[in-house]
Amino acid sequence: MSITAEAVKAALAQVIDPNTGKDFVSGKAVKNLKVEDGDISLDIELGYPAKSQIDGIRKTVIAALKALPGAGNISVGVSAKIIAHTVQRGVKLMPNVKNIIAVASGKGGVGKSTTAVNLALALAAEGAAVGLLDADIYGPSQPMMLGVSGRPQTVDGKSMEPMENHGVQVSSIGFLIDPDEPMVWRGPMVTQALQQLLEQTNWRDLDYLIVDMPPGTGDIQLTLSQKVPVTGAVIVTTPQDIALLDARKGLKMFEKVGIPILGIVENMSTHICSNCGHEEHIFGAGGGEKMCKDFHVDFLGALPLTMAIREQADAGRPTVVADPDGPVAAIYKDIARKIAVQVAEKAKDMSSKFPSIVIKND
Repeated sequence: MSITAEAVKAALAQVIDPNTGKDFVSGKAVKNLKVEDGDISLDIELGYPAKSQIDGIRKTVIAALKALPGAGNISVGVSAKIIAHTVQRGVKLMPNVKNIIAVASGKGGVGKSTTAVNLALALAAEGAAVGLLDADIYGPSQPMMLGVSGRPQTVDGKSMEPMENHGVQVSSIGFLIDPDEPMVWRGPMVTQALQQLLEQTNWRDLDYLIVDMPPGTGDIQLTLSQKVPVTGAVIVTTPQDIALLDARKGLKMFEKVGIPILGIVENMSTHICSNCGHEEHIFGAGGGEKMCKDFHVDFLGALPLTMAIREQADAGRPTVVADPDGPVAAIYKDIARKIAVQVAEKAKDMSSKFPSIVIKND
């Protein structure tokens, strides 16, 4: 009895992608399916980076196909293809940047920058081309967190090359000023600086650009929402009521300007005593999850309050690179995958498919 392509598809329809929760057939991940004399070959194309998951997915698919009566040789290729997705109306995509993800918080001190840099590193570790834009003009911290110093190079005198470390491209006002120099600028100058950093950095074919936003809902946030093609936003909060109050305002701001919320990360969720191992919710418990239920958005994950996260970021080697196989890095990677899956499930950007209409006078 020879195997048919329909039988193979029926078998694949029973195999669930562990990251999306969908089967590979309805998720439209099955490509190049060929069936010949019982031999089966196909590709599984994921819409998100998943370097650490590829081997497991391949084994799961092969196991499902081997169970088919009469199955011969089975060849399965698993790869990721990240494409550009829709952004807010009236804003054009940037060249060389497929998806821009804003990491924001309503208030300072909730660990937003630490979360942003670890998410960028986690996406890079999963095989994506990633950039990090430090949009906190008044308090740039990414040069220190990524362990990068010096001045960016310029080839043409008009634009600059991104700095790079740990496989992540980065641009920050911190590279252009003295570390002790305060940015005593009014709003218009700050927003102009943000646009220049974004548009005059020669990003190299990024799958994702993570934007580390300043706290609040002021000029920079407004400029980003009106002029920068943002695929989605991630809100970082702590369980503390006062932080949640401000995080809710940040979330509502993105909703008002038509930027989808990809989810909420609860930072400093619990503290585990380094001496006795006792776990304590020193900033409260369950606040982030409750906020997700109130606004019908995804809870992406909770991170502990530990000295190691702070020490590693201060030393220029954030947790995902300092302890890549540790439990905290695993949480960051899980959150990063959830964000990438959320982006992958958004509508594709079709703006490049439509011709430009040019009106000329003869």
